[in-house]
Amino acid sequence: MVRIIALLILLIPGILAGYGIKLMRDMIFGILQSPFPSLFLQFSVGLLLFLIGLGFVAGFILHRDRKRNKVQNRFQKDKKTSH
Repeated sequence: MVRIIALLILLIPGILAGYGIKLMRDMIFGILQSPFPSLFLQFSVGLLLFLIGLGFVAGFILHRDRKRNKVQNRFQKDKKTSH
């Protein structure tokens, strides 16, 4: 059940990133989508959606791999000892 929930959590940002790629591609071919008044704004929103989606998925994978100790030393969190 936990894996299905994790898949659903990753699916939403993945769809947003895919939509961002579509908006950027449409701008390159000169296709203006309806809610955007200009191609530049359409490309900017597409780039933002892509970066947010990619960043969320990458952060999720990094967090999971850190918990399982499967990352290189430079990506591990610094463990500070508190006295």
